[in-house]
Amino acid sequence: MSILAVDAGSSAVKAAVVRGGRIVCGPVRVDFPTVFAENRAEADAGVILAAIRRAIRDLGDRARRVDAIVPDNMSPSWLAMDRRGRPLTPVITHQDRRSVEVARRLLQRLAAAEHLRLAGNLPFPGSISSTTLAWHLENAPQVMRRADLVGHLNTFLHRYLTGARVTDPSNASFMGLYSTLDLSGWNAQLCETVGVSPNLLPEVRQASDLAGTLLPQAARDLGLTAGTPVLAGFMDTSAAILMSGMRHGQLINSCGSTDVLALCTDQPRPHERLLTRAVGAGRKWVSVSTIAAAGSALLWAARELFADFTMRRFRRLLARLADRPRRTSVRFENYLAGDRMSIEQRQAAFTGLTLAATREDLLSAIIESLAAASAQRLDLLRQGGVRILPTVLVTGGLQSDLHRVLHRDWPGRWTFRTVREATFQGLWRLYEIHRRGATLSA
Repeated sequence: MSILAVDAGSSAVKAAVVRGGRIVCGPVRVDFPTVFAENRAEADAGVILAAIRRAIRDLGDRARRVDAIVPDNMSPSWLAMDRRGRPLTPVITHQDRRSVEVARRLLQRLAAAEHLRLAGNLPFPGSISSTTLAWHLENAPQVMRRADLVGHLNTFLHRYLTGARVTDPSNASFMGLYSTLDLSGWNAQLCETVGVSPNLLPEVRQASDLAGTLLPQAARDLGLTAGTPVLAGFMDTSAAILMSGMRHGQLINSCGSTDVLALCTDQPRPHERLLTRAVGAGRKWVSVSTIAAAGSALLWAARELFADFTMRRFRRLLARLADRPRRTSVRFENYLAGDRMSIEQRQAAFTGLTLAATREDLLSAIIESLAAASAQRLDLLRQGGVRILPTVLVTGGLQSDLHRVLHRDWPGRWTFRTVREATFQGLWRLYEIHRRGATLSA
């Protein structure tokens, strides 16, 4: 038995053929751009689809002979679709902050305590896509009158692959319209607050459920076999959580352009400075704290401050400054991508600059800001009453660069276990659950 595992992340698509939890073909990575303009962060759904097509084709004939397709996706990744499933809007990513004013109005219509009780989250701009939906209802009414379906990237892909209108509990949690704490479905009061009809929303299925089978047209486009089963799938971090065993108190750190700390729990306890969502498989949840620009802050520094450096040379400098910070008055407030867990949005800033400041001082200030922010999140996660297990699972595309920065100042004793390609292992585990017809419980 083998699967085609497709990981549609925030900056790239990765695909592999997996058998028995081992990658037997691939992985193949195809990057795609996110367009940043003022307070907007968008990706083109067609470009992402083309990246998926190329990644699958680069795997060759083995991708045609799999027993199932198992996807995951970045989230939030909101878009609207027409009656034929074609995108009416770009994919609006978690770094988009256009909906601040809309989020304030949503809180005027429904108090913060009620948002937390019903949705598990406050309507954070961009991070909870009810704000993006409400923005489009207010600012693009002609587009929304043509909308037949709204959801995240996974819903768009399922509509294309199988014709199904589906999502899973992990993605539904970040739509801000779902009863996250009891997994009971779309919430009428939340939908009324935003002004959206539940008819526009996809059906919520467990991640291990069948979404449908591959349509002939999609099979021809992708070079795959028509009729191949396609699982509902879930958010990308959920794959690593599932691979870890979903133990109560297990902490997963996904190190990438955004740094994500996800604490697995049997009993969700919403917090105004955290994100709360379902894992997507069984009755498990995660409390999430993010640094919106982690790896992307370092890549920004490499591009804007050290353009004359090779990436190898930049990484050596990064490692040296992480071990031996500069003695400098320069400080950095790391809001290059805003704040995923706040209604009000701040901007990044350097302070303490003098004529003596160097670019190495600026990079050191960025590193110190990341290290401090990472350590502060632990106390916030502990406020939910969950005892955090001392072994932390580290995944993501930038573990080697970020690990020595983000974990340097953590108080206490920790064991960091890096797992390569944890996403693909988790997607295989999801397929095993589907094949056995297993039901996961808390």
